[in-house]
Amino acid sequence: MPWTSLCNLNELSENTGQYVEIDGYRLAVFLHAGEVYVMDDACPHAGGSMSGGHVDAGGCAVCPWHGWAFKLSDGQLRDQPGFEICTYKVRLYQRDGHDDLVQADLPMP
Repeated sequence: MPWTSLCNLNELSENTGQYVEIDGYRLAVFLHAGEVYVMDDACPHAGGSMSGGHVDAGGCAVCPWHGWAFKLSDGQLRDQPGFEICTYKVRLYQRDGHDDLVQADLPMP
């Protein structure tokens, strides 16, 4: 699948997750320090919704169920490298007269 539009940039709030479901993907979209990040929504620990969590000061998305913190940059569990959640490349698609679109590079189904 080529770049896929997920939401408008102005729909995101700093350090708060946004849930997006598209083409069978359940994703958590985060805005942190002006950068956008996308990861799978289900925490690999117990399936908690990452989009229901928040981003901590260290740049990790924190699962609301058990507090597991995954680095936004690469999906690695902060306290246990080698355990990770899937992350996706992101870009902003600029449109004249409209809000920027957040797009992710999702693999072909």
